[in-house]
Amino acid sequence: MITGESGTGKELFAQAIHQASAYSSGPFVAINCAAIPKELIETELFGYVPGAFTGAKKDGNKGKFVQAHGGTLFLDEIGDMPLELQSKLLRVLQERMVTPVGGTNPIPIDIRVISATNQDLEKMIREKTFRSDLYYRLNVINLTIPPLRERKDDIPVLIDYFLDKYAFHIDKGKTRFTKSALQALQHYDWPGNVRELENVVELAVNLPEQEVDRHHLPEHITNYDNSHNYENSEFLTLEEMERMQIIKALRTFQGNITHAAEALNIGRTTLYRKIKKYNLVRLIDIGEGGGKNHEN
Repeated sequence: MITGESGTGKELFAQAIHQASAYSSGPFVAINCAAIPKELIETELFGYVPGAFTGAKKDGNKGKFVQAHGGTLFLDEIGDMPLELQSKLLRVLQERMVTPVGGTNPIPIDIRVISATNQDLEKMIREKTFRSDLYYRLNVINLTIPPLRERKDDIPVLIDYFLDKYAFHIDKGKTRFTKSALQALQHYDWPGNVRELENVVELAVNLPEQEVDRHHLPEHITNYDNSHNYENSEFLTLEEMERMQIIKALRTFQGNITHAAEALNIGRTTLYRKIKKYNLVRLIDIGEGGGKNHEN
């Protein structure tokens, strides 16, 4: 299960997992559980046989599970799955068989299922709006994707990916961002995460210029001031403040645990434990004072 804020790129991660898996030669089929009307999601997922209901296609519909046979099914926004369908989804995952709506013959399926959500499913379980047995079935391996504002080093890589993607769509030569434009993009905190960045790159590719400068960017990005983000916001929890200080120290000392621990006035072991707690291992320098030395 992949968790993270809306727009952090959960589907991109799911596609990467698919491409690196034994199912990579099969299809990657994605469905957004929040985008489909409640009354249609069952037939979208499980399909239906001819004549299953008024208005059904004469040939029926395979459904996403059967379409993904031999590949990966990505269930985005799984927290929006209607409660009454969760038991049927659980049964399909357990039995690896799917019965179309209106049908009686189960169809065997061989797929990898990846789910994603931006909701607190454990809270939903306590509120009895999400089944605990389905949660534990899906949450075998959990990947939490940090928001883009906490992994700004990814911005140039993502920009290159989206530049190639949209340049190919409109058959345009390579667009490039100037250093000034890149600085503005890395200064911005991206409340819309990767999805917002993708929209900005798509806009840039559709400009007539091959080189995108700072003045080509939306004004809310070039005029952005992040100095007030925390001073004028609601109170943060102690854990949120601690996480922010650790991120600041690791970035200041380029991932060197020894120097960061000294600046925070805590021991290396304590800092490393907190780094793992807050999923910040990616910020550690692998050289002297970094994670590998600590573990060795």
